[in-house]
Amino acid sequence: MEFAVIILAAGQGKRMKSALPKPLHRLGGKPLLGWALDASALGGATRQIVITPKGANAVTDFIRDWGDARGTSVTAAVQDPPMGTGHAVECAADALKGFSGIGIVTYADTPLLRADTFSALATRLEESGAAVTCLGFRPRNPAGYGRLVTGSDGSLDRIVEEKDASDDEKSIGLVNAGMMALRLPLCLDLLSGIGSSNAQGEKYLTDVVAAARGEGHTVSIMETDEAEVMGVNDRADLAKAEGILQDRLRLAAMESGATLVAPETVHLHFDTILEQDVVIEPHVVFGPGVRIGNGTEIRAFSHLEGVTTGTCCVIGPYARLRPGTELGEGVRIGNFVETKNTRMGDLAKANHLSYVGDSIVGEQANIGAGTITCNYDGVSKHQTRIGSHAFIGSNTALVAPVTVGDRAMIGAGSTISRDVADDALAVTRADQRQIRDGATRFKEKRGKTSS
Repeated sequence: MEFAVIILAAGQGKRMKSALPKPLHRLGGKPLLGWALDASALGGATRQIVITPKGANAVTDFIRDWGDARGTSVTAAVQDPPMGTGHAVECAADALKGFSGIGIVTYADTPLLRADTFSALATRLEESGAAVTCLGFRPRNPAGYGRLVTGSDGSLDRIVEEKDASDDEKSIGLVNAGMMALRLPLCLDLLSGIGSSNAQGEKYLTDVVAAARGEGHTVSIMETDEAEVMGVNDRADLAKAEGILQDRLRLAAMESGATLVAPETVHLHFDTILEQDVVIEPHVVFGPGVRIGNGTEIRAFSHLEGVTTGTCCVIGPYARLRPGTELGEGVRIGNFVETKNTRMGDLAKANHLSYVGDSIVGEQANIGAGTITCNYDGVSKHQTRIGSHAFIGSNTALVAPVTVGDRAMIGAGSTISRDVADDALAVTRADQRQIRDGATRFKEKRGKTSS
């Protein structure tokens, strides 16, 4: 069902104690506001209005970039000065001129709401014929929440804040989640008649319930679970929300056919893609932009960011794959290997203690332990090319730009600064010398004899 969404993001977020606006703090790698925008869009929002404070340039820049990336337009409406949640919704009035239908109000700091909840709330308002539908939930401990007081027909009579609630009202377990579906333009007209004669001198969105009831309209309720409507007010809340999100992401990965050996130790990014029969060992961290191909195994304590793998690769343990890494089928990246901006062909190997950066590695090439592609000359980055079936001996330094040909071999301990032809053997280390009894004379000179 189509609807407009109004996302309230004008709060100061002082409890975050951060120079970064609260809506831009990240959860699973995505800004909190991004979660609200994505979920509402997926749920059916055809108009999106974000209420921001004055001077929130970083937030408005994010809104513009989000819309540009998706080929859509998001409106930023400024609330200045901030005079309550009801006033914040009124600030969307210009953006909603000519709109008649359902408007859903949500918050940028409630990032765990699912797309289905947006669409279900709109459907509930439409099917109930109500002027307002409030989202409620039943927390383990309702203390501190506004109670939803219902009538005999199950409709909402009023919202009572705890400080104003009687003992009987405090015993009510159903509380206000803050998210509402409003029939527009009706509810904007109702808001215009609501005053701000309260201790805070603000216009509260919750007062629209009483205003609607006073005009003879019904107000309905839809319930959801507590975790979904969790708000993020400070860093501790952000960490708690991250835990909930990670549980969701891990479950989704396992339901899609991936094995997480110890799921509670794996950290996923919101856009991580794990194809079928992928196995993730404990303590693996995924940054943005990772896609792991079928049957690949990521061993323990590895970190991946900006990586695409083919099928049946083996990565780690203790591997670091940085942005721009592309692995073909059956590639092996072993312990303490780091890659960056590198494409490795099918069945290529770098099994131990190596750095492979700004490189193209051919199929079935073998990169020995301790190999380094010296890609930076202090000014610019340069590329290394390693041909198919090439063998790079241990402790080799490849000084880019340089090419090692197909089937070529590099002797261990070499520093290669010039191209090596196909099928050639290159060695640059000095000839080995052996001095007879040299060790004995060396020790005697320093007053040490063998025992």
